Amino acid sequence: MFDIGFSEMIVIGVVALLVIGPEKLPRVARTIGALMGRAQRYVNDVKADINREIELDELKKLRTTVTEAAHSIESSVRETVSGFEAQARELNGLAGGAVTDAAPSGSADAAALAAADQAIAQSLAAADTPIGPAAATPPLPVAAAPLPAAPAPLPTAGAAEPAARPGA
Repeated sequence: MFDIGFSEMIVIGVVALLVIGPEKLPRVARTIGALMGRAQRYVNDVKADINREIELDELKKLRTTVTEAAHSIESSVRETVSGFEAQARELNGLAGGAVTDAAPSGSADAAALAAADQAIAQSLAAADTPIGPAAATPPLPVAAAPLPAAPAPLPTAGAAEPAARPGA
């Protein structure tokens, strides 16, 4: 905190001993230490408050930046969707009204996806092309090995008694 060396501290201690006296010096030193501790805690609290305020300001700026980016993305998506809807209406008009606007767009999209999936499945079935993990692994060969013989039956309670043990 202060740039005080060891020699300056000895000079201050000797002067304090001469001015205050040996009886009151320990009590004064404790009081000065307590006051210095309070001052240090106060300075540290002020620093912590300033750092919290700075972080809060940074978070507020970040929040506004993220909110602006979200609004920008939302408006961009809305513009793109409206463009697609305009193209769909134009294509619908060119097709002679084959697709009606009475159906909700969600069900029309689902029907279009189902039709596309069916067309893909038919073209793959026609090409006889396997899809998925089965296509990547060849079939394993099956060897015709004879089955092992059945184990011998266990003796039942009515069967002959086993031979007596030699140690019994």
